[in-house]
Amino acid sequence: MYAITIREPGDPDVLEWAEVADPRPGPGEVLLEVAASAVNRADLLQRQGHYPPPPGVSETLGLECSGTITELGEGVEGWQVGDEVCALLAGGGYAEQAVVPAGQLLPVPGEIDLLTAAALPEVACTVWANVVMHAKLAEGEVLLVHGGAGGIGTHAIQVGKALGATVAVTAGSPERLESCRQLGADITINYKEQDFVEVLRGETGGADVILDNMGASYLGRNVDALKQDGRLVIIGMQGGVKGELNVGALLGKRASVFAAGLRFRPLDQKAAIVADVREQLWPLVADGLVKPIVGQVVPMAEAASAHRALEEGSVFGKVLLAAKS
Repeated sequence: MYAITIREPGDPDVLEWAEVADPRPGPGEVLLEVAASAVNRADLLQRQGHYPPPPGVSETLGLECSGTITELGEGVEGWQVGDEVCALLAGGGYAEQAVVPAGQLLPVPGEIDLLTAAALPEVACTVWANVVMHAKLAEGEVLLVHGGAGGIGTHAIQVGKALGATVAVTAGSPERLESCRQLGADITINYKEQDFVEVLRGETGGADVILDNMGASYLGRNVDALKQDGRLVIIGMQGGVKGELNVGALLGKRASVFAAGLRFRPLDQKAAIVADVREQLWPLVADGLVKPIVGQVVPMAEAASAHRALEEGSVFGKVLLAAKS
């Protein structure tokens, strides 16, 4: 089969479409013929040599995919050859075939086509695990989403609204903020021109839950933006890895800071997240209340151009990689 390989750590030009060995499913796994994968920030870091996969996981990029089951490993139940699915991966999505633990499979929801379904697994599991399962966003609360125009952000806006929250977002241009409003965002903040702490305090008194992709550079201001009993959930490090935390401010607000990714979680934790997503979120997707937002589709062999688009911040929503043109 063919897959995207990394010639050496570096810029997008190090990505190559090359022939590699066919993968084989082990016990509890299935083999997929991949229809599409999607580009995530973690893929950019791995390409640069900063985010290697967990031990024993494929070195091929790709944290999610959609496709058709072509083979079942020993002990797999509840799935059949020919099922159309999407899947959460720890690696291996940028390829014509991918091996997936059965607990990380999801059926394609509703009337969504197979290619578009590749836009869902990573964002759905990330947002649901952090905003709902951990932070327990409730109806009537305020959710602040940093990076509202990205794949995670566009999904989080819709989930927040579906759960009855007031949703505030940050983004870097009027056009991207308007697109966030069209998805349902109630409060839009241009981070290049406005202080999100001041805006939130003025509009709502602060946020109950903050979903943050920046990390260190926003740490202090995020704590300032929280209401009493607020929950800050950090899922990215675009703004650095080391920051100063005012414990006194946290104590005064009875607030919490939580940081978590998906890729290195044990299989049983991932399976539990996927199961909850299937039970609780997938009906909202099937009903059209939460939709996959795809900004660009690129042939998988041209993954370098997709990486450039994500780095430039020129795409609203997800960038997909189609395995077959």
